[in-house]
Formats: sequence, structure tokens, C-alpha cells
Amino acid sequence: MPEAASGGGRPERVDAVVVGSGFGGSVAAHRLAAAGLSVVVLERGRAYPPGSFARTPAELGRALWDPSEGLYGLYDVWRFRGCDSLVSSGLGGGSLIYANVLLRKDEHCFVRNEALPGGGYESWPLTRADLDPHYDAVEAMLRPVPYPVDAPPYARTPKTVALRDAAERAGLPWSPAPLAVAFSPAPGAPPGPELPVADPPYGNLHGVPRRTCGLTGECDLGCNNGAKNTLDHTYLSAARHHGADLRTGHQVTTVEPLGDGGYRVGYVVHPMDDPEDPRAERRGARTADLPRRRLDCGRLVLAAGAYGTVRLLLANRARLPGLGPALGTRFCGNGDLLTFLYGRPGAPAPRPDRGPVITGVVDVPGAAAGGAGRGHIVQDGGYPGFLNWFVEGARLAGGVRRMAAFAADLALSSVADAPDSNISGEFAALLGAGGGFPGVLPLLGVGRDVPDGVMTLRGGRLDVEWTTRTSRAYYEGVRATMRALSDGMGTRYLDNPLWLWRRVVTVHPVGGAPMGDRPQDAVCDAYGEVFGHPRLYVADAAALPGPVGVNPSLTIAALADRMSTRLLEMRPPRPAYRPAPAADTATATATATATTLTFTEKMRGALADGPALTLRLTIAVDDVDAFCDSPDHQAEARGEVACDPLGGRLTVREGWFNLFVPAGSPGRRRMLYRLHLYGPDGRDLTLTGRKEVGDDPGIDLWPDTTTLAVGVWPGRLGPDEEPEEARLCHGTVRVGRLDFIRQLASMRTAGAAPLAGLARFGRFFAGELWDVYGPGRA
Repeated sequence: MPEAASGGGRPERVDAVVVGSGFGGSVAAHRLAAAGLSVVVLERGRAYPPGSFARTPAELGRALWDPSEGLYGLYDVWRFRGCDSLVSSGLGGGSLIYANVLLRKDEHCFVRNEALPGGGYESWPLTRADLDPHYDAVEAMLRPVPYPVDAPPYARTPKTVALRDAAERAGLPWSPAPLAVAFSPAPGAPPGPELPVADPPYGNLHGVPRRTCGLTGECDLGCNNGAKNTLDHTYLSAARHHGADLRTGHQVTTVEPLGDGGYRVGYVVHPMDDPEDPRAERRGARTADLPRRRLDCGRLVLAAGAYGTVRLLLANRARLPGLGPALGTRFCGNGDLLTFLYGRPGAPAPRPDRGPVITGVVDVPGAAAGGAGRGHIVQDGGYPGFLNWFVEGARLAGGVRRMAAFAADLALSSVADAPDSNISGEFAALLGAGGGFPGVLPLLGVGRDVPDGVMTLRGGRLDVEWTTRTSRAYYEGVRATMRALSDGMGTRYLDNPLWLWRRVVTVHPVGGAPMGDRPQDAVCDAYGEVFGHPRLYVADAAALPGPVGVNPSLTIAALADRMSTRLLEMRPPRPAYRPAPAADTATATATATATTLTFTEKMRGALADGPALTLRLTIAVDDVDAFCDSPDHQAEARGEVACDPLGGRLTVREGWFNLFVPAGSPGRRRMLYRLHLYGPDGRDLTLTGRKEVGDDPGIDLWPDTTTLAVGVWPGRLGPDEEPEEARLCHGTVRVGRLDFIRQLASMRTAGAAPLAGLARFGRFFAGELWDVYGPGRA
């Protein structure tokens, strides 16, 4: 796909632009591309194939993100009032450096109007039940599995055993962490380290072989084995398979609405084409000084992370009139707290460099789930052995000096209230050359801190006002749990040194563009669509109205999947035009816009052998008059099919719907469905459906028009193509009474004559029913 215009020329136009490639952006890119939309993903960082992640101290010192300093690396370090933060910059977003944990948000934590200690409320405009189907879909793609604690060599992971035993002694529940990691070479195969991993049907965008987990504790630095099922190996590879254009080194700077309902995106391209070129450090340039380029789209999805998305919205507030007072609010660190356990004489701390970074979870429920407080979890941490030099850096030659210089810089910046919140350059200096020392065991706390932080721009830079003060009770509860686990292990407990200033480090910043019910209290609705700006969506951690309570990655991805379903259901039908009558010379060269109609239909049932089956479809009529006049009454069908034996939730790539076509005998009609499906395993499937409409003995109008017999076939069958292979399965689904009411309420018309078009469709529908069921028609 060609690059967008950089000067005054006409910009390139696509159906959808996705800004960012993390857990929100990658899901959206795949869903929209699989549905046939033209999609461009703009990612500021570069791609990182297996084997390219930094490992030596010298490499890590260059692996920071700060373009003004010539740094275009993976790790982006921030400092704000009340917290420090680490996020990532690369194709795959936070998945490149996260610890692979995929946990669902507890249903009790979807609170409504829960008062916060510092004032205000935390309120989630959806429920766990709303997200469960989307959790299912994301898990089907990322394939999390519990850490295999019962299989060698995993059963011998020291920190896993130590945390499990300590939790038992403290009377706390422990469970193996569900990890998006390939421990086996293929689904269902026995686990084993360093085995070749089979590529999925949609391929591998890097083209580099992957190997199963080597148990080296390197997850948070980027997995050089490729064992992590990161977004580049999964959703982004699938998105590219379906035609999505993935552009790295592209950082979005401006967003403005267009008169046709779309958006124009302005961006720059960073000069970071050769990461091994030592001149890269001298190519640093302020983003504002780089050449600008533009790209137009019909739908815009912002998924640059909590910092990136909120900064973009704040910087473009004048271009996006109507953004309400909630922009920048509800920030928090998702309850992140890092502490350390040191060994005692005769009781060493368990080694942190064996296994993935996280292997187990200790759950302490909050008051909403029958416990006390706001609830939290504690997980074992880890890091590779070569980083022991940094963990105990104060004991290294030169380590004290670097630590002191780093602390002094932070202190001076705090006193001066400096606006530069990006400290990647200072952090690179802190890393130094390194050395080797024995390690300690980190503990990682995650939970429900208080989302009362505020994000603003100061001097053009992002700033966050947030304090641990209103969350003090929460943090004391987490520290108490960690002390109990330390006692259970017989180790010594040590707070993160930053806690002396009551500061925390978060790798899970959330909020800033919270979802909610009203624009007075939220930036976007429960589907992520920005109030006052149709077709502009927020699909990342910025949209969260409060902490998730567990590692947030799975919930962000599920919300993006839900958003994508909504976006595809609500997309307008293709423009349809009717030529002017040739005899009318005054209008012979003109075209008139047709009247379009859409409605959403939900049908639920089961396959013949028992598994549940659900169809959620949007029927789109491009031209109501042509539809009614045509003998096949054909419309477009799009949406999704949910069925576990078929692979979970399957996107309708292309579909047709025929209403009231002749059934071969007088007085009988059929409604026909034919849907091309794409599942997580890449298989092409076709679902066919048929409703038999005829006046048989008894009252049968309702069951006839709401009962659909379905069959699923391998491959792609065209609208009139007969299957050559055997049917895979069959079943029956029905429209429930409540779903039928929702279907009627979902009807929308647009174009030349919306009311007349709706009336025409109503007369056609009623007339067909009269022809079949009216008196004397049997």
C-alpha cells in the first residue's frame, strides 16, 4: 500500500486506521481486516523478531525509547508525581515485555457508582457477562495455559514451589498462572523446553522460527525464543494475512474530523531504519521537527496505550470539539506494587531465573467478593541471571555512584517541578556496564488502587497528578500479604526503595479516557466510541474507568474485541446508486443516492450433538427499492458465529441473506443464509441456514419465521454453489422474543428517503406474510 501524502496532495484513504499495536490495536486490526475492511496500523516502534531483543548491559542501555536522544528502543520509562512507569514501544505493544498472564476481571469488580476515598465514583458500564464471550475469543487466539507445575522440568521451578508452599502456610489460595506461552510445540502435545513451535495457518509475520519456553526468566525483556504468544505472532500476523498494512516507525501526532464523518490522521516517520547503526544515537530529532504526513480513514481506533492515547486526545482537543471534562481523569496504576525477598542465613531466597517471569497467583479477594478492602493478587517475579548485576547494583563497582546520580536527578527534577516526564535517557545512564551478583526474588502486587489521578499536558508534555495517599489502605493490605508470604518462605522482606517517598512503579497504567454512561462522566461509551465523535474509538487501557484488579491485558483485548463487533455491526452499508432515467436528459448524467436499511438479528440454539451455537448478524440492504423489486431479495450479512467445537467465535468474512424466496411450491417461501467464516485456526468454513415459511396446520407463523436450520461445511461456498464435501455439523437456532424486540429496535434507514424506505420494506415484509398465511392461502 502506498505511503500517505506528505504535502498538499490528496491523502491516502482507507476504511480504518488503528493507532498502536498493543492488546487493543492488534485485536481491532485483525477483526476489521478479517471482515474485509482496508486497515492500516500505525506503530511508532519497530518490529522485534525472536533473537533481536537486547541482552547485554550495553544493548540494554540503547534499548530505551526517547527519539529526542536518538533512542528508538523497546522500553519507555516515565516519571510522574506519585509514580514511575515502564511501557513499551514496538510492533506488538505491551505484549513484547509483559509477563504473559491472562486473567479475567472478577465479576464482583465490575462495580457501579462505587464511592472512592478521595471523592468521586468508580463505575463500569458493562458486566462480566458482557465480556465473557470476548474473553473466550481472545483466549482462543492467544491460547493461555496454566503453568504446567505437574510436569518436569516445570515442577522443579524453585520460586513456583516456594510461593505455593508459603501461600499454604499463610492460609492463602494459590493457583498456577494462565500464561500465553508455548510450553508445547503444538496444542495438545507434551510440554518441553526449546522445542520448535509450529506456525499457525495465518503464518508468522517475522518469518523466524520459534521455540518453546526455555525457562530463563526473560519474558519482560522480550522473548528471544519466540515462546510467548505475543501479539505479533498471533493477532498481527493474522491481521496481515487478511490484508492489514502494518507500518512501523510511524507516530501519530494529530487527529481531526472530516466533513464526511471520517478522520484525518497526521503522523511522522522516525529515522530508525537500522538499529545496529551507531549513528542512530546521533540521529535524534524532536518529533515536532520531523516531516508531517497525512492519512484519511472512515473509522479511527486509538490504541496507543494509556499514555499515548490520552496524550494524543489532549493535544488535539481543539480539533475535536466536544471532548468532555472526563478527558484525563480516572488514572491509576492498576494497583501495581513491587517488593523483594532476600534470603536469610541458611534460608536463601528461591532463584528468580528459572521459569517464566510469573508462574503462580495468590488471590486475596476484596469486600465486593466477600473479603476485605479493595482486593489484590500477588505473583512471583523473575528475571534472567545476567540481570543480577542490576538488581543488586548498589554493591557493584560504580553502582553506588550511578544510583546516587540517578536519585539526585529525580530529586532535583521533583524540586524544580520539571515538565520532562520521559526519563529513558537518564535510565540508560543508570544501567552502565554491569556485572554479576546473586539475585533476590521479586513479588508483584496487582489490584484495585484508587483511580483518582488526572492526566494533563504541561509545556506540551504529558503530566500525571496521582498519589498513593488515597490508596494507602490498599497498599498496606498488599504489603501485609507480601510479608506473610515472606514469613512463609523464611526470607527477609524489603520494600521497593521508592516506597520511602510513597512512590510506586507501574507497568499497567490505566484510565485517562474512561468509558461510562454519560459524556459528563466519561470520554467514550461502553463500546469505546467517543461521545460526540462517531466512528472514533478508544480501544486500550485509557478506556478503563478504574483498575482491573488483575493483570489487565486480557480485559483490554476483550474490550477491543467487543468494540470491533459493535463497529462492524454499526458500519454503514456500501453506498448504492440508481441511475437516472435515460429519457430525462436533464438528469441523465446524475445519480441519486439510494435508501439503505440495516438491522441486527441474534439467534441462539445448539448443534445436534449438544454444543451451544449463537449467530449475531447485521443484515445490510444497500437499496431498499432494488431489494424489494429483485426476485432473490438479497442483502449483505455480517457479524459472528459462536460455537466452541468450531473454534470459539468466528468472524463472518462475507455473507448473504435472501428474504422470502420461492420454495418450489405455491404459497411457500424460504429465508436463506450463507456465511463465510474464519476461525482462530485459519480454516475456511461456510455456514448455510434456511427458514421454511409455509402455512401448515396449527399456528406456525412465529416458529417458521424465527427458526433457522443450519449446516456447516468445509471451504468457501458461493451464493449458488452446491457443497461437494460432507457436512461437518448441523443444528438449529431461534430468535427469542426479547431478541426479536431488539431486532425491531435495531432497524435503521438512511439515504434519499429514510421513512419512505422503511415503509416500503414494511409493506413488502407484511405482503409476503399475507401471501403465505392470509385466509385461504393454505
